[in-house]
Amino acid sequence: MAFRFKSALIPLAFVSLGWTCLCLGQPPPATPNPAPGSISGTVVDQSGAVVSGARVTLTGEAHSSQEILSGDNGQFSFANVASGAFQLTIAAPGFATQTSSGVLSSGETRIVPQIALAVAANVTDVQVALSRTEVAQEQVKDEEKQRVFGVFPNFYVTYDPHPVALTSKQKFELAWKTTIDPVTFAIVGGIAGVQQAQNTFSGYGQGASGYAKRFGAAYADLVSGTFIGSAILPSLLKQDPRYYYKGSGSKRSRILYAIANSMICKGDNGHWQPNYSNVIGNLAAGGISNLYYPAQNRNGAALTFENAAIGIGATAAANLVEEFLMRKLTTNVPKHE
Repeated sequence: MAFRFKSALIPLAFVSLGWTCLCLGQPPPATPNPAPGSISGTVVDQSGAVVSGARVTLTGEAHSSQEILSGDNGQFSFANVASGAFQLTIAAPGFATQTSSGVLSSGETRIVPQIALAVAANVTDVQVALSRTEVAQEQVKDEEKQRVFGVFPNFYVTYDPHPVALTSKQKFELAWKTTIDPVTFAIVGGIAGVQQAQNTFSGYGQGASGYAKRFGAAYADLVSGTFIGSAILPSLLKQDPRYYYKGSGSKRSRILYAIANSMICKGDNGHWQPNYSNVIGNLAAGGISNLYYPAQNRNGAALTFENAAIGIGATAAANLVEEFLMRKLTTNVPKHE
């Protein structure tokens, strides 16, 4: 009985074994590959303005990092991105770095919300480069504040160790500021008063009329000399009408430097050259003065050269005073390191 039971089990075992082998030999069903997707977005600042040139880096588990710059419209786009978790890192000069992350599904076209960059908290040093014209304008503004005893204009001297050449417009502005300064009118009035007391240019006569004529002549001398010698000719000849304070070296070298500066000057190119502007300017002003001085006080070329020589000598004397005294008496002198 037992033998028959075992014999009946043998065919059943063979059938089971065959079915098992058939099952093991069949390959598993294939899993479809995920389709790549895309990620895009827009980079803006906190005001909503687009940020172009921002560096956007894409990193993820299923792919190596990719990098792209945002366009002029602030937009960026990554194509053929494998599905899975991802992270975007956005960096731009002057802004704090931002990140955005998510999970990309198979074949998904992901548009991330606008990424607003905040200004970096550690950006505190902003360097602004001024043009030479702007630097010169700042120097002129400093010079227009310089006054001896806080009253008398001392505009035509620069204490800056690195002065920048003036433009023609700035030369004319400096001449204009000098001739219309209230103290200038007061000085001219004093000169006219002394001339009246000494009866200089007697042809003008005395009284209010004589004083007015002397005042007008003295002021005309100042205006013509200032504009011709410090604005018109320096613009045409490209020369600087200012006195460059030396302030160092031996006393002898400073004296020679101050006197020489009545005959030489700095050109707009930064090189020393003959001071044609001052010499010719004094000659021109002396010649023009013949037009309004009394006839009996005119002496043609002699008066012209006399006035020119006086002008050059006065410039040398003024330079000596500037070099050794005026800085101590002048207010609002800019400090330079």
